[in-house]
Order: sequence, then structure tokens, then C-alpha cells
Amino acid sequence: MLLLTGEFQHVVDDKGRVLVSNKLRSQIDSEEHGSNFYLVLGSNGILCLYPEKYFEQIALSVSPGEAAPDEAVAFERMSFAMASKVELDGQGRLLLNDKLRKRAGLKDQIALIGVRDHIELWNSESWEQYVSDHMAQYQKQMSRARQTVLHRQNEDI
Repeated sequence: MLLLTGEFQHVVDDKGRVLVSNKLRSQIDSEEHGSNFYLVLGSNGILCLYPEKYFEQIALSVSPGEAAPDEAVAFERMSFAMASKVELDGQGRLLLNDKLRKRAGLKDQIALIGVRDHIELWNSESWEQYVSDHMAQYQKQMSRARQTVLHRQNEDI
């Protein structure tokens, strides 16, 4: 099971590379999920980095019969065309595809955040704004989730 966590600030260098923190990489079992990644333009235009074997499972799990034929074709075209298999260099840096970087609107100051099964790449200021905009909602949901766990633990006693 993947459980990627944390937020890390990095700078895109003049060659278009960004460091993927060892603290993030060490959370991925390369035997189970592979040692390479897929760089994918995800929902809301956020650039996502998926461990290769995990992304392949996601890509192959989408059934063409679940949508209208023209929607299924469009989804398949877009999802595979906008995904790139990538390798990190020996220092753990990722070379960002210029086209995807432009589509995601990424600048030089990047926040890499662990989001359960993938890593998202955000402009640092956009990430800080997102955190600010969603903090109250997060706190409410965290409180509810914690109460649910505590309630279940009390039922087991």
C-alpha cells in the first residue's frame, strides 16, 4: 500500500530539473511499485508523479465500457498522451517535460507534496494559497475522522 506524505520546497534548476526529496522517495517500495515514475497531468491541471507499477495499474483499470464510446476514446487519448514515463537521475532529480510544465503553469519555486498514492507538483505560492483556503475544512474533516476512529476503538473494548 502506498501512503506518501509530506510537503517539500524545491527549486527548478536552469536545466528544468527538480529534486524529488529522498524523504518522499524512501516512502516508495521499489520492489512493489517500481523504481521509475510516470509524470501525468492530473485533475485541476496539477502535475502528478506516480510510481510506475502503480500508474500502470490505474491506467489499465479504466474500462472503456464505463463511459460513452466518444468519452472513453477522448479519455484514453488524453490520459496516455499526457503521461510520460520518467526516471530520476542519480541525484534524485526529475527532468520536467517543458510542455507538461507549461500546461501545469509551473514556475521555478515548486512544492512537492505526498498525496497518498502520488506526488503532486505545485507552484509554491499556489500551494500556500490552497492550504490557506482549505485549512478550516481540513481541520473539520480531521476532527471527524479522529472521532470515528476513537468511536470504533471504544466499541472494540
